[in-house]
Amino acid sequence: MKTQPLDATVRPPGSKSLTNRALLCAALAPGTSTLTGVLFADDTRAMMGVVAALGATVEADEQRRTVVVHGGGRPAPGAVVDARQSGTTSRFVLPAAGLFDSRTVVDGSAQLRARPFGPVFEAMREAGAKVEEHGATGYLPAAVSGPMRGGVVHVSGHVSSQFLSGLLMAGPLMRDGLRVSLTSELVSVPYVEMTTAVMEAFGVRVEGLTVAPGGYRPCDYAVEPDASAASYLLGAAVIAGGRVTVEGLGTGSTQGDVRFADVLERMGARVSRTATSITVESTGTLHGVDVDMADISDTAQTLAAVAVFADSPTRVTGIDFIRRKETDRIAAVVTELRRAGIEATEDEDGFTVHPGSPRPTSFHTYEDHRMAMSLALIGLRVPGIEILDPGCVAKTYPDFFADLENLGA
Repeated sequence: MKTQPLDATVRPPGSKSLTNRALLCAALAPGTSTLTGVLFADDTRAMMGVVAALGATVEADEQRRTVVVHGGGRPAPGAVVDARQSGTTSRFVLPAAGLFDSRTVVDGSAQLRARPFGPVFEAMREAGAKVEEHGATGYLPAAVSGPMRGGVVHVSGHVSSQFLSGLLMAGPLMRDGLRVSLTSELVSVPYVEMTTAVMEAFGVRVEGLTVAPGGYRPCDYAVEPDASAASYLLGAAVIAGGRVTVEGLGTGSTQGDVRFADVLERMGARVSRTATSITVESTGTLHGVDVDMADISDTAQTLAAVAVFADSPTRVTGIDFIRRKETDRIAAVVTELRRAGIEATEDEDGFTVHPGSPRPTSFHTYEDHRMAMSLALIGLRVPGIEILDPGCVAKTYPDFFADLENLGA
């Protein structure tokens, strides 16, 4: 438990979302690309292994946070790629594997096998790929072969933006290019904007949701710090009291999750921003909010932890799709807050948290890194908080607990 106000400046690790997008674009670009500021964690190591299986050569220097990718290769016939627990890796690699006429099997952990892939399978078939599920319909493992011709494909926008991002990144290598027609409203718009920004850095322009046929060109790409990871550090300031500055993220960031600071500001925190930093300072007062987090859903669990210490209830909406993440994140966060004696309810498309005094609790994490990191913040204010399976943070933020300690927590 923290007893003194925080006063710290920290730089989070590289963005998982940007790292994985850049790795795939570099692998599809003929030539050599150098990525700096790379995140080295379970999810990004999964992507490095996957792009190597697709025919790229990957030279990683973890100490320097640098990866050199020699792209433009092709998978060996019958290649098997293991996405581990990584949803982004699996959903990005499936369309990429469909670019080649050879057969590639995509698989992952038991947790990943339980997550739905039907929408991306159907879109790939519409674009001309052959997809064979080896287990239940709509789930991994699946064998994929192409080449996809592209053209117009129909995608549901409310299921996962990762499906759309994976298709868009494969689009410029399809014979007819790609035009995505949405059959429902798109969720997590900033993540799609992030995808198109990375594609543009590698020489491909996306007009609306249309990609012309062509290809990528190699480049040197600097990965920003992870804005989702930053939410825990900024949340720590308002829970423990004091001030935390996150370096490397600011008004020029390509990541939508920097808007989590806006939510904290609405709750009463003092927030200042520069082009390259965000500072959150506690004012000693936290008000509950009613907020649609559809575009920043990866920070919803962080807000749930902060909301415990507000002076009125907080209601989060627009995030029904996070029930299909590593776990049902709405049910999981409500269950764990109730375990600590906090009144919380599952709503149709989100949750409501009523402020209270948490009791000492051992929190379950459901093999979900975001559950572990968000619930750990409660321990900055409440003694007797234990996080079960804390090692699950290695998925995206291996040094999380060390960085939390370095804040002065």
